[in-house]
Amino acid sequence: MVFLSFLRANWLFLLAGFTLTLTSSYGQTFFISLFAGGIMTDFALTDGQWGGIYTIGTLASAGTMVWAGTLVDRFRVRVIATVVFAGLAAACFFMAAVPNALLLIPAIFFLRLFGQGMSSHLAVVSMARWFVASRGKALAVASMGFAVGQAVLPIVFVALLATTGWRSLWVIAGVIVVATIPLIVLLLRQERTPQSLAQDEQAAGMDNRHWTRLDVMRHPLFWLMVPALLGPPAWGTALWFQQVHLSEVKDWTLAAFVALFPLFTLVTIGANFGTGWAIDRFGTARIVPLYMLPFALSFVIISLAPGIGIAAVGMAIMGIGQGLQSTLPGAFWAEFYGTRHIGAIKAAAAAIMVFGSAIGPGVSGYLIDWGVDFPAQMIGYAIFFAVAAALATIGVTRAARSLATA
Repeated sequence: MVFLSFLRANWLFLLAGFTLTLTSSYGQTFFISLFAGGIMTDFALTDGQWGGIYTIGTLASAGTMVWAGTLVDRFRVRVIATVVFAGLAAACFFMAAVPNALLLIPAIFFLRLFGQGMSSHLAVVSMARWFVASRGKALAVASMGFAVGQAVLPIVFVALLATTGWRSLWVIAGVIVVATIPLIVLLLRQERTPQSLAQDEQAAGMDNRHWTRLDVMRHPLFWLMVPALLGPPAWGTALWFQQVHLSEVKDWTLAAFVALFPLFTLVTIGANFGTGWAIDRFGTARIVPLYMLPFALSFVIISLAPGIGIAAVGMAIMGIGQGLQSTLPGAFWAEFYGTRHIGAIKAAAAAIMVFGSAIGPGVSGYLIDWGVDFPAQMIGYAIFFAVAAALATIGVTRAARSLATA
């Protein structure tokens, strides 16, 4: 009943967050990679070349995010969201018309910047700033857009690929984004601070301070968290990016692998809300040490899976990690460093995550070209997740002492 009351009181803001994360799907790797086969065939690209193009475009978007992400500290969300959605729609149309391999780089840049970068950033920063006592629940609700997009869009667009060219499908994606612009404007037409946060209140972080981005980047906790920031976007992105290759190596059909996405989504949604409840109940410090472990375990299982049934177990476990990933980081930055400069702080973190999503496809693509298939690579990535968990645990354990004084 308490949760339903929370939804009723804040549904406009929560639906806006959901819309932002759902619309980010068109710039996410899981969506772009659906067209990898057609793109590589039309432009005569190897896995490594396509991965390199993707890496260059995404790296450029990561660098841009360091500046662009700070805009949310200065302008209303509805203004930035309108510009971002317009840019994302234009990027979809450009992708549909791209004439050669070289121009794939700016196409990927704009898709990643406006989709994966700014749409996601706006949603997370808004929820973290607008909500304090219910921050975990708000982030969980908004993050459902990621899960719904990942469950629905691959199935729909893979089915359409059987009868429709990949360029035409990008036109459809652009039209959908354009149609979403009036919705986000309507939802935020009276943008204000929700009832769960007083009009002038800003939540402080460690030592009862409002940390600036420069302060954060001088603090050891930030650097101990970097591997955890990099891991899921780098190697999780690599998994989605190489899903066609993975299916071929494992002798699974792409349709069979994509059919696992609804299971992944259901577990992700459950983990979203479980994480949101745990954040509001216990804080982020107790959860951070755990959230890399589902990724490590799932990568080992999928790597060694002899059939699609065992792969389903791995995907379900990865859904737990994705639920943590969708909800935990946004709350972590607000809790440890305060909300006054959360846009700039989250922009730095988002740039690292986008950088991770750039290197994943590039590294995995070139390793495939060198004869190391993706299932073999996944064991190494699992070790990376385990190390990242250890470093994050050290950082949070030390920093939590300062948090207790806030």
